[in-house]
Amino acid sequence: MNIVEDAISNLANCMRICVEANLRFREIFKVDAEEAINNVDRAFEMKLEGFHTLYDVSKNIFQYFDHADTTLMIVVRNAIHHRNHPLFRSLNQRLHIEKDIERSLGASFLLSDHKMATGGGISMSHYVRLDDIEARLDPSMKSPYLDQSVNSAKAAQRLKLINAQLNLSTIRKRTLQDRYSSDRVYLDLMPIFVSATIRVFSAMKAKGLRFKGFDAETYAVPFTSELAVDLSHLNFNRLWLRGFGPVDLVLIPLL
Repeated sequence: MNIVEDAISNLANCMRICVEANLRFREIFKVDAEEAINNVDRAFEMKLEGFHTLYDVSKNIFQYFDHADTTLMIVVRNAIHHRNHPLFRSLNQRLHIEKDIERSLGASFLLSDHKMATGGGISMSHYVRLDDIEARLDPSMKSPYLDQSVNSAKAAQRLKLINAQLNLSTIRKRTLQDRYSSDRVYLDLMPIFVSATIRVFSAMKAKGLRFKGFDAETYAVPFTSELAVDLSHLNFNRLWLRGFGPVDLVLIPLL
């Protein structure tokens, strides 16, 4: 059990580093946008690695692939880890580093994120294109970037779980309703990561595992008894591009 407890501490440490990177984002962006974006993107990927390490050492005591949030975090981590495709690049990277913002001024994007069941919201975000998830997971898409680590039957079962529990059909309906092209529809992975971590930390606590070290102790209470994400309900925002900096990206809540 010491190995699992060490993995919990490692993940909590990664979570704290990610928070710090996001707190510094706007200040660094004013000086060097690429550095600011890379800092927060690498920090999020570090969290995924920490989550996967915990999965590696605790999969015999928790069924990760029975839940959409934990499944998706492992799938995205594996995809980013191997990086033999152009998928799962963050919205910030696409807009500011790959210069999509220069080609899209005046355009809008549909952004979706899952609601916090406990009220309030998450101050951080990590948006990826919804069709990146489909290209990686859906055999019917015939994507060259399809995950080849599972057979088609298992892939279909995994996709069904993710679509149902994360309510992704609602995003697709909104996409058609508002007439967005697939390359302008994004899903925030941060609430899903929070939900997955709550689920796993709560299971580890129920097994009597300790949260060792300052970071683990700090996150233990909120992620086992205070926070909750409602995966059945989504928020929608329209991102309107009117300039080149974060302050020029106007979010308009959609009902």
